[in-house]
Amino acid sequence: MAFIKWFYRVVFLFITLSAILAGYLYYSITAPVALTSVETFEVRSGDSSHSLGDELSKKGLIAYPFLTRVASKLNPEWVPKVGKYAIKPEMNLLDIMALFDSGQSIFYSITLLEGKTTQDFLSAMKVRGNITMTLLDSSNEEIVEKLGLEIGHPEGQFFANTYRYHEGDTDASILKHAHELMTQTLTNLWKDKAPDLPYKSAYEALIMASIIEKETGVPDERPLIAQVFISRLKKGMRLQTDPTVIYGLGDSFKGNLTRKGLQDSSPYNTYRFYGLPPTPIANVGREAIEAALNPEQTKALYFVAKGDGTHAFSNTLIEHNQAVRQYQFKRREDYRSTPKNAK
Repeated sequence: MAFIKWFYRVVFLFITLSAILAGYLYYSITAPVALTSVETFEVRSGDSSHSLGDELSKKGLIAYPFLTRVASKLNPEWVPKVGKYAIKPEMNLLDIMALFDSGQSIFYSITLLEGKTTQDFLSAMKVRGNITMTLLDSSNEEIVEKLGLEIGHPEGQFFANTYRYHEGDTDASILKHAHELMTQTLTNLWKDKAPDLPYKSAYEALIMASIIEKETGVPDERPLIAQVFISRLKKGMRLQTDPTVIYGLGDSFKGNLTRKGLQDSSPYNTYRFYGLPPTPIANVGREAIEAALNPEQTKALYFVAKGDGTHAFSNTLIEHNQAVRQYQFKRREDYRSTPKNAK
């Protein structure tokens, strides 16, 4: 009889202690972590519930390392994904473990600006310091091959926009996204182009868009400059646009377009050769493409920089020469080729 009483007491004690332990464990994994602000936590390759418990405990986010193993038992399929995560004060351990399992790590963003070359894009990504660079020292041909582009030159193939990425994502993955967006945008806008344009393909419109983008940073001027160049193409006139010549000169251009530079034999020299250059000279956004495909009607055949970021448009060569004398021969002291608020 005494043994039975002792046995029931032990069982009761065991149940009581188990209930207390279960209550403590439940409280420990459901109570908000000890944070007053968002904290970044990195899950590395090979991390498990054991190693994550050690790290979370060291950071003071949980009381004991083994709690992560307890939490993981509630979801046997739980697998932590590599990345940096934002742990918020209202989160508990179950929330944190679910976050690691979701792979929804911290997003970063990078803005690839209009009018920049593909090499400029790569340089901008390198500066960020958290993008894996795989294309930086590649030639144009290698970039085309590595990205699987269906065209022989990468210039102009990447839509200027702001892109989100995870730490460690590659430059190639970002450019692939930019190329997909460019292809989609160009295809859609090509469907609604104005009639009687001198382009044989959407690619030629993209070439024109890149020239427009390099010629002006003033949104209202893009459709006007587009029409100037379109009119020149239709009349069999050379485009005679400095940005194409500069692009063709490459690293030999030192900031001042000289008479020798204007005589360069590059196919991008639109002072010597008729028609469009062989490829775009920069990457563009939607506005430049829209301008190239839907120009604003004007009789102007010439334009010249006024020194405040805008241009003076002229219908005849005589008017143009007068504008050149006015704005170029006697340049203003604060002369600039782009508007004050240009990117």
